[in-house]
Amino acid sequence: SLEPLFLIPLEPLMDVTSAIVFSFMFGICISWLKGQGKGETMYNFFSEFSLIITKLLNSLIIPGLPIFIFGNFVNLSYTGSVFSILAIFWKVFIVVISVQLILVSLFFIIAGIYTKKNPFTLIKNQIPGYVTAVGTQSSAATIPVNLEIAKKNGVSTQIREFIIPLCATIHLLGSIVTVVSCVTAVLLMYNMPVHFGMMAGFIAMLGVAMVAAPGAPGGGIMSALPFMTMVGIDPTGVLGNLLITLYLTQDSFGTAANVSGDNAIAVIMDKIYHKHILKKTN
Repeated sequence: SLEPLFLIPLEPLMDVTSAIVFSFMFGICISWLKGQGKGETMYNFFSEFSLIITKLLNSLIIPGLPIFIFGNFVNLSYTGSVFSILAIFWKVFIVVISVQLILVSLFFIIAGIYTKKNPFTLIKNQIPGYVTAVGTQSSAATIPVNLEIAKKNGVSTQIREFIIPLCATIHLLGSIVTVVSCVTAVLLMYNMPVHFGMMAGFIAMLGVAMVAAPGAPGGGIMSALPFMTMVGIDPTGVLGNLLITLYLTQDSFGTAANVSGDNAIAVIMDKIYHKHILKKTN
């Protein structure tokens, strides 16, 4: 493969696993401090730190993604493997998108049955949110649209304003389907071992990693990379770069599946919440 013109030996301040634990720990502790009437300094610090990260994402990372993808495809073309890989992965993408749509529909059917609402109406209401996510490739940018959809679905204000923003940072439906499908395809392509026990452990770990996946293009695969060693893939090697490229080329559909599942969850949680309130009142 092609060698880079130069390398910048920049080590991350902390790996993804440490960052996830750090985020959980400080998030819970700051919430506890706020409940005690304290923690304003810590809360303001991390709120402003979040604005810095968002600025870096919008100004540097997201504009650089097309260049990164282009460079990887140039490298694949140089090695002569680009057409053999694309010949397989367009089929993988069809399977991925189909599975995502089936799971989203299943979510809304379950939500409709549980809440006694028409699931087809819920699915129809979600179309603007799905299209917005496909276009923006960002779960965070789709929050306002999803909030309006939740309102149209009859979800109460306190539930929709809590569930929708929270779930926008928990990439479980579309992202995990995509990551697992792409990883399985790569393992099979390169005749690497793949079995149920190995993939089950990997999927369970993704259930934790995706909770902290950033709401930016490629956030899901970047959160999953440190755990690729569980399936025998070097996250810093050629296969790791290949997975990033393949994930990014369809990330908009994964994001759309993520945010669509959020509204199904909001409908269910609203029913549970009001059922609990009614029971408590009686």
